[in-house]
Amino acid sequence: MRLPYIPDPPPTSSPEEERIVSAVRARRAPRPLQALDLTLLHSPPVADGWNSFLGAVRTRTSLPQDIRELAISRVAVVNRAWYEWGHHAPLAVAGGIAEELMEKGFTEKQWATLVYADEMTRNVEVRDETFAVLKGLFSDQEVVEITATVAAYNCVSRFLVALDVGEKNGLGPDAVAKH
Repeated sequence: MRLPYIPDPPPTSSPEEERIVSAVRARRAPRPLQALDLTLLHSPPVADGWNSFLGAVRTRTSLPQDIRELAISRVAVVNRAWYEWGHHAPLAVAGGIAEELMEKGFTEKQWATLVYADEMTRNVEVRDETFAVLKGLFSDQEVVEITATVAAYNCVSRFLVALDVGEKNGLGPDAVAKH
């Protein structure tokens, strides 16, 4: 980590900061605050906005777990955000993404999500053909939610990698499970 983590419990200097820490704790419950939280809390207003936005993307969309976690995991791989990968790859598997995908393959919806996430992350622009496939498989609401998920987790991964949150930079996906 390139900055020190905020101590847990985080120090607060106002009722507003206490509210922010409580809101972050509530979203993480029953788990403790994560390294990401203890980094974001260097700036309570940023932590507050992050908590609200990412909380909505992670828990309040209509996307099924396999689609959401596949999109997040793909962003993590492309951006080499191994801290993120370590948290979300198991959630993708729990949501129904086969661990041995090379043998079993993806569903049509999963593949479309993967290609879309890949193009958004690598190129920013998405080819018309790719968008047409996605739009043909998902509702307008789901397209917006997939796009927001990929965009949000590009933000997350860039934050994590730039600051080396969780000290995972350079480890790769296999080494993350061992740490």
